[in-house]
Amino acid sequence: MQLLSVGKNSATAWSVSMDLVKHSKGICDTFTFSNRRMMTLFHLMFCLWPTSNAKIENVSKPNIVLFMVDDLGIGDLGCYGNTSLRTPNIDKLAKRGATLTQHIAASPLCTPSRAAFLTGRYPVRSGMASLYRIGVFLFSASSGGLPTEEITFAKLMQQEGYSAALIGKWHLGINCNRSDDFCHHPLNHGFDYFYGIPVNNVRDCKPGHGSVFASGIKMYVPTALQIIGVASLSLAVLHYVGLLRVPHRPLGCCFLMTAMLLGLLLFFFYNFRNLNCFLMRNLSIIQQPWSYENLTQRFTEEATQFIKRNVNAPFLLLLSYPQVHTALYASEAFQGKSKHGLYGDAVEEMDWSVGQILHSLDKWSLSERTLVYFTSDQGAHVEEISSSGEVHGGFNGIYKGGKSTNWEGGIRVPGLLSWPGVIEPDIHIDEPTSNMDIFPTIVKVAGAPLPKDRIIDGHDLMPLLQGITLQSKHEFLFHYCNAYLNAVRWHPRNSKSIWKVFFFTPNFSPEGSSGCYDSHVCFCHGNFITHHDPPLLFDLSTDPEEKNPLTPATETRFYEVLRAVQEAVNNHTESLLAVPSQFALGNILWKPWLQPCCSSFLQFCFCNHES
Repeated sequence: MQLLSVGKNSATAWSVSMDLVKHSKGICDTFTFSNRRMMTLFHLMFCLWPTSNAKIENVSKPNIVLFMVDDLGIGDLGCYGNTSLRTPNIDKLAKRGATLTQHIAASPLCTPSRAAFLTGRYPVRSGMASLYRIGVFLFSASSGGLPTEEITFAKLMQQEGYSAALIGKWHLGINCNRSDDFCHHPLNHGFDYFYGIPVNNVRDCKPGHGSVFASGIKMYVPTALQIIGVASLSLAVLHYVGLLRVPHRPLGCCFLMTAMLLGLLLFFFYNFRNLNCFLMRNLSIIQQPWSYENLTQRFTEEATQFIKRNVNAPFLLLLSYPQVHTALYASEAFQGKSKHGLYGDAVEEMDWSVGQILHSLDKWSLSERTLVYFTSDQGAHVEEISSSGEVHGGFNGIYKGGKSTNWEGGIRVPGLLSWPGVIEPDIHIDEPTSNMDIFPTIVKVAGAPLPKDRIIDGHDLMPLLQGITLQSKHEFLFHYCNAYLNAVRWHPRNSKSIWKVFFFTPNFSPEGSSGCYDSHVCFCHGNFITHHDPPLLFDLSTDPEEKNPLTPATETRFYEVLRAVQEAVNNHTESLLAVPSQFALGNILWKPWLQPCCSSFLQFCFCNHES
């Protein structure tokens, strides 16, 4: 018997001859072992590897279905321990395959997390991480977005003959220089079909649900008006007493420009819903502003129709739900049905939608030829509370913090993978994994080569999912708060410990609370954070709630861990190349000439072509 190399197109590096496959099956059936370690090693070498490879190779170009939910907490699902929200379809998906219990989002914010997910790279590598307070794209008429030179898994799979669709939320930019150049649009990043919202679902999109800009306006506008008022009054007094002569014309021009700027801002925020909350099909706006009526059902119908059109050809479907980000919404059939208000209604409708897609795969006999993945872009937004006091954010289980922080509650997300016949049912994997891992995983099973001209930070999950390897390839994971390296996770080889080192932490407000309620989200620099020297150290294997930071007195390896982490940080930092920031001020401001509009400004960009 001899191991044979089968070349670069194999799902793993090694396979075996058919004689060895047959012989090893017989051995597996007849031999028993008293030593568990010996049994595991023997099973991996002779029983699992051949059949695992054979299972993957028997499915030529499997279909890929990816579910991504917005702001869903890991504690919101039954398969992660929730007992009061009903998520039977997602729980069924978990039973069908693998549950990742330490699945980590590459960023605790929407835009950078999604950029990392699509490219398999830390968002700082593509300029999709901000140096300022604003860490996501807010406006449809800003020029920032996922750079055209970035390679998404959709682009690679499209080259392999896959039909690729994105249904739902994009949030990675639209235009660069004109209102119709679509340089950042999904169709320019490998997707053949797009039906969804290009920016984000926020409270301002739904009348009566408040504004995401309210806290910012309260924080900055009064100060700005005071500065303008004091400056104007001071100039007037100095001019009156003769200490400073200010020509009337320049002074009048300054006041006129200030008034015009304020008027433009008032116009923009008053019409925010029409200008930013619109629905597109491919490159055309079909509803501006969008209607929330049956919106999840429309996304679900579009997804099922896409599957139906591609029953006989390989496809990639990314169903990216705007739920459960605020503004919350639910169809009439789900309103008032959960135990957790409108948030619970939205979660349960999203679960229904997942069930419809799984049913479609079963209906058209596609389940065994389809790899399914389910996740959230980051943890639940714990600061989301409505004006009436109703909790509109999710539940992060035992984990501290939430969205916008690198405490576990902000980055530990659901991770479910199912592929009947390839991934064993109802297994739990406690190793650190990342949403960046989906890129190399699905690209490899599709038979596409990984890019050689750039660093891919994700790792292929299939060896871990199939038990070929028992430990994650992620020895280190780097946790960024916008573009600032916030924390590092270290899982040493042959060790159960999972160390987490924090260089700074957010200042929760009010003090003693569980989030940044005063500012609605936590920020990453200045007076909003506290630096730690030496850094905070936790062992997540014994303290997943991050309650008890270790010290040299309580952990003998304290400085050893810090030295190892610092060395990894140095190596990681050396691998970063300077790239243009997509969050530079010029890229995030509203630019009227880039404004997508289905009618005209005189008609307030209103249209409804949705049948």
